[in-house]
Amino acid sequence: MRNHCFAATLMAALLAPAGAHAQDAGYPAKTIRIIVPFPPGGGNDIMGRTIAAKMTERFGSQTGRQTVVENRPGADGIIGADVVAKSPADGYTLLIVSVSYAMNAALHKLPFDPVKSFTPVSQIGLGPSVLAVTPSLPVNSVKQLIDLAKARPGQLHYASSGIGGVNHFSAELFKLATKTDIVHVPYKGGGMSMVDVMAGQVEVLFNALVSSLVHIRSGKLKPLGVGGLKRSPVLPGIPAIAETVPGYEAAVWWGMLAPAGTPPAIIGKLNSELAAILRDPQMVKRLEAEAAEVIISSPDAFGKFVADEVTKWIKVAGAAGIKGQ
Repeated sequence: MRNHCFAATLMAALLAPAGAHAQDAGYPAKTIRIIVPFPPGGGNDIMGRTIAAKMTERFGSQTGRQTVVENRPGADGIIGADVVAKSPADGYTLLIVSVSYAMNAALHKLPFDPVKSFTPVSQIGLGPSVLAVTPSLPVNSVKQLIDLAKARPGQLHYASSGIGGVNHFSAELFKLATKTDIVHVPYKGGGMSMVDVMAGQVEVLFNALVSSLVHIRSGKLKPLGVGGLKRSPVLPGIPAIAETVPGYEAAVWWGMLAPAGTPPAIIGKLNSELAAILRDPQMVKRLEAEAAEVIISSPDAFGKFVADEVTKWIKVAGAAGIKGQ
């Protein structure tokens, strides 16, 4: 009996690699769709199209198969994500996600589980937010802003691109971490929010670094700190907020997911191809244009990252009373 069990175990071990290899044999055998859950022209769309073009180059040289982008916008990205969650788990329908994907779980009742309904492929990149103020505000550091906000509770205001947006979450995380009372002034989009901060109508701004950079360099916005855990090479002289507020992180990120149950061999192949694409100097430049950096990760590492982000922003929404519109 023991010999029989040993033989069966040995046979299973010998067959497992062949079975795993068979799962991706000939992959891709047809066109791969990358679903971008937002309209054409935005950061997610640009990222998806850049990766799709590179995947077509790489897979096309091997199999002649193309990778195409399909925009499925609506409901803050939920519609496109739901399309992928309900697609066959065969590696032919993929999803580009960003930080808003994790925040949606804090704002909406989703038709899918943001962690369990997907298999992670890899993170793609990370770009910090920036905390800036109107130039006339008499502060020159994160600490000085915190001190001023505590001395004048409810008298300072911060502008955001809208309720439930990335900038709103970033600011509320800052307020919770610093125990300050800074009043939210939501706008319909980031452009007008920056205009009013530059004009001194509102004192404080949390925004994506890439959107604010031109105004920072012109002196129309005064940067105090970046939202990544480390300084940004784009603004090396500006400290991370985390240097004053330990653990603070509010960054824009992108990654790729597949439907839950996609075979490990196919996920492994996609991960290795994506890693090669992300090492391409053109891709590095593409992310640098977004004031971001390439992040190459394993599927497991990205899965943990997404789960942690979902948990973090749900907690922030609950503590700050942020609700979906």
